[in-house]
Amino acid sequence: MQTNLADFIKGTREGDEAEAILRACVHCGFCTATCPTYQVLGDELDGPRGRIYLIKQVLEGAEVTRKTQLHLDRCLTCRNCETTCPSGVKYGRLADIGRKVVEQRVQRPLAERIKRTVLKEALPRKWIFKPAFKAGQLFRPLLSPALQDKLPRTTNPGLWPSRTHARKMLVLEGCVQPAMAPNINAATARVLDAVGVQLVVAPKAGCCGALRFHMNDQEAGLDDMRRNIDAWWPLVEQVEAIVMTASGCGVTVKEYGHLLAHDSAYAEKAKRISAMTRDLSEIVPEFEAELAARLKGTFEKRVAYHPPCTLQHGQQIRGKVEKVLHAVGFDVHLCVDNHLCCGSAGTYSVLQPELSTELRDRKLAGLQATRPEVIVSANIGCQTHLQSGTDTPVSHWIELIDQALAKTTRPA
Repeated sequence: MQTNLADFIKGTREGDEAEAILRACVHCGFCTATCPTYQVLGDELDGPRGRIYLIKQVLEGAEVTRKTQLHLDRCLTCRNCETTCPSGVKYGRLADIGRKVVEQRVQRPLAERIKRTVLKEALPRKWIFKPAFKAGQLFRPLLSPALQDKLPRTTNPGLWPSRTHARKMLVLEGCVQPAMAPNINAATARVLDAVGVQLVVAPKAGCCGALRFHMNDQEAGLDDMRRNIDAWWPLVEQVEAIVMTASGCGVTVKEYGHLLAHDSAYAEKAKRISAMTRDLSEIVPEFEAELAARLKGTFEKRVAYHPPCTLQHGQQIRGKVEKVLHAVGFDVHLCVDNHLCCGSAGTYSVLQPELSTELRDRKLAGLQATRPEVIVSANIGCQTHLQSGTDTPVSHWIELIDQALAKTTRPA
């Protein structure tokens, strides 16, 4: 695709990156067939190819309108189009660059500005979100059904292992996960402890930066990334990996090296942090044989697995979770169109509720068709969003293995 970037961005770091991405696109349209929002809305401008054209026009100096902003806002950034694209177009990065420019040029309505400000200021800060979440649970009956959907009922996370091991790994607590699903990291710690790995938390690490970065407050998002690097850096020589239990965080931390490449103070550190980062599904397979020997036939369940977009498209990791679960004895099923987004997509379910709910219901119809006893995923956003539309329990896949291990060690 030929480009002629406007002077305001031509020759800049982001301009050069955007131009390279645009030139890689041959506007074949393969991406349109796998775009969730295009499937729902049927509008070319609500598919990747149409949005690429919109971003191209913006970067070439065309007028930026509220309509342009709306079509870009509707994008889930699920990156399914990147998996489909035969030319390797890095659509996710182009979307971030284009949205940033549009955000600077188009003023949003006041109510929308307030909602977005609350989300990007409250959600990444645990000291704000956790008390707010607990208050919401306390007054749950007084809230609207839509708000109640965002407040999953939490369970006691149980004990964090106290044993020390020679093998150590860091884990990111995250921002909303400690309040909404505290058992995920605790279950991860117990499973890894059982196979001789100690999970370590750096207390000053927090939000991975994705939330604010993808809401077009990119400098604040980069600051979140720098804070995490500072929190982890004293420990990097003591651990062999940084484990991500939320695939949405994992895809972002793996991109720190690219996103901070322009920052001379952090570029090399960010590159090393990204290189050390592993999704949990990349760690547990190492112990698959040991876990299978202990658990096979112990805790049989029919399971529907929903692979998050941030895992299968963002990180390009497929097949690992279902293979591990099958190896340890679970009856695992994928639904039809398992490559499509569930509609959660970070804050998307709050900012685009109608589209998000439509995508959720389509996904749940596919998952329920497999007749599962439990639905599992690998990302807190997907879990919460799916649970809001079904009575079937939805959890993180590592929690199933933790439950099975608990059964094998339970006193007779």
